[in-house]
Amino acid sequence: MSIVCIANQKGGVGKTTTAVSLAAGLARRGRRVLLLDLDIQGSASAALGITLPEGAPSVADVLVADRPLEDVIVPTSTDNLFIAPAGELLATVDLQLASAMAREFVLDRALRTVKGGYDDVIVDTAPYLGLLTINALAASDYVVVPVSCEYLPILGLKLFAETLGKIRSRLGVRAQVLGYLLTMYDRRERITVEVEQILRRTFGDQIFSAPIRVNTRHKAAPSHRQTIYQFEGEGLKKQGKGVADYEKLVDEVLSRQAAHAGIASSVLASAEM
Repeated sequence: MSIVCIANQKGGVGKTTTAVSLAAGLARRGRRVLLLDLDIQGSASAALGITLPEGAPSVADVLVADRPLEDVIVPTSTDNLFIAPAGELLATVDLQLASAMAREFVLDRALRTVKGGYDDVIVDTAPYLGLLTINALAASDYVVVPVSCEYLPILGLKLFAETLGKIRSRLGVRAQVLGYLLTMYDRRERITVEVEQILRRTFGDQIFSAPIRVNTRHKAAPSHRQTIYQFEGEGLKKQGKGVADYEKLVDEVLSRQAAHAGIASSVLASAEM
């Protein structure tokens, strides 16, 4: 089971769109996928049309009340895609986790109970580095960092990288950056070209090769409670650019994971010789 956290401390960079679209894209490949909504606004849950009845358990109950994760997972309208939805109590979880034993690893322990039940877990996070996001990073194998093509989002990348480095060293977690994803990409704008040049010069091959282009359908799809695949791709002879962009991301995520797994296997084999 591969666990991928979608994270950036800056809001409005396309985290939820990326989390939902990547999860849906993987599910459409026949993989069994769990989308974990750790954004206190519950944007991923809303985008997929998941509305919890009053009193229904959510991922917040898993984190603060030791509720089994499997109890809160529900299916979505996309085959093979399931979600552990956010609830209203998620906004209070940071405070409640503050006094918990091994508070950074609560989510990690919860995910172990469903290991083997899913091929992939995609975690959507809130735009700040609180205990919820730290739990997500501590439980993950990989991190995908969406970055919109503006100046302000790139200013916080250094702090994010430093924070992830501290989490890895101090907590001994395995999470590593799988790649930085350029979003809201429009080469007609000078700022897009400048930001891309800065990021590719700074992060090199860690930048995903295919960016996510500006597309109003990404904004419209959630209002119809649909993924970009359903909203843009169903019944259309010509594949929309939103679907095309995320299909390229799915391809690259899978290839990068395979490469990382191959490197890890080689290192392990060498150590055992």
